Order: sequence, then structure tokens, then C-alpha cells
Amino acid sequence: MMSGKRWGYVVQFFCLLVFLGMSPFLIKMDGRKTRSVSSDSVRSQNVSDEVKPVVALTFDDGPNASSTPILLDGLKERKVRATFFLIGENVEKDENEKIVKRMYEEGHLIGNHTYTHCNLSKLETGEAKKELEQTDTVIEKITGKQPVFVRAPYGELPVDSEQDLNRIYIGWTVDPLDWMTEDAGAVVKTVVEEINPGDVILLHDCYPSSVQAAIRIVDLLQGKGYEFVTVDHLIMD
Repeated sequence: MMSGKRWGYVVQFFCLLVFLGMSPFLIKMDGRKTRSVSSDSVRSQNVSDEVKPVVALTFDDGPNASSTPILLDGLKERKVRATFFLIGENVEKDENEKIVKRMYEEGHLIGNHTYTHCNLSKLETGEAKKELEQTDTVIEKITGKQPVFVRAPYGELPVDSEQDLNRIYIGWTVDPLDWMTEDAGAVVKTVVEEINPGDVILLHDCYPSSVQAAIRIVDLLQGKGYEFVTVDHLIMD
């Protein structure tokens, strides 16, 4: 289902960030590994003792009626807020609407991951727009807010993404390929070994193994002094 995912991609929103007065935040490809690039000191590995290093935990492809509530329970217990990029057709399933409402009420950031998990770069402009707008509609119906942040499936941006100033496309900097391995231990090991302040971690809440890994990652990184924030806070810090 997820084969062909890239390791990372360029976040296409510099014009919008300048317009909003935010600090630019670039996610770039660097061979097999990716790293965040910023002038902000929080993303330096030499973090001040007075400032906690921050990272963003993000989840694609949900909500899932079985595994997502377990994840939300674990995050709530640990007082962690994450970012969820939701598939529109999953949101519309009756059992999932209450999950999305809970996400929103518990302070998680909800983003758009298209309606059918399609490759936006292969669609005509009108079709790509429809995929995103359909998902906007179903999310807004539940939360009362239209999502601004988008993660394009497979890391493939729509052809007109640079002209779309109403959306912020978000990539990732740490990808343990949880969808491929479904091995919680391996996922945890990869993330903990690769993590740096300012990183964006990519996971999928539709896999029980990924949910298990996410909770262990939170425990381990909190033990190392990391603070988890949603991607909007990571960008604006």
C-alpha cells in the first residue's frame, strides 16, 4: 500500500512562511538520510540546557478504528501532542468520526493526506484539487476547522503546489519505514539513533506495531530531555 515512499522531500511553502512572518523550515533530501535545515538555535545539536530540544511526531494514513484510539490513549497519558495526516475516505467511516473529534479536542494537529491516498503528481490540477478539498470538507465537518497542513502521499507534490498559498506541504526528516518492517523494535532503534533536535518523525497509526513503537519512542526521547510538539509549533519556533 505504501511502497515507493521517498525518504523525504522539499517542503513547498516559503512564500507562505514569508507572508506569515514565520521562520523558513526546509526539509531536504541528502542521499539516504534527511535532516532539517534552519537558522534557529533549537535545531542545533548544541542545545542550551535551558531549552528543551523539540521534535514532531507525525502519523499518516489514519484514522484506524482499532489502533488509533490506543495511540491516543498513550499520547494523552504522556501529555504529548502529535500531528495526524488523515485520509478523507477513512475519516468518513462512521466509527472514525469520533476518533477525529477526539484528536482535535485533545490538542493534536490534523492535516490533509488526500481523500484516497493518491499520487498527486500524476493527477491533473483539477483532480488533485478535488482530492484535497474533499478531505478538507470531511475534516472541517467534524472539527470546525479546515486543515492548512498537507502531507502528499509518496512525497509526490501536485504540480501547482508552489502557487497554492493556502496550504503548507510538510515532509519528514526521520523515516524508519514502519510500514515496511512492521517491527516495533527496529522502528524504535532507527528513530532513536537518527533523531536530532528539530526533526519530523514519520510513522503510520494504521499499524499496531507502529503504535507500540511510537509510545516507546516517546518514553525514550522524553527520558533524553526531548519535548514533542506539533509541526506548526516546530515551524514557528
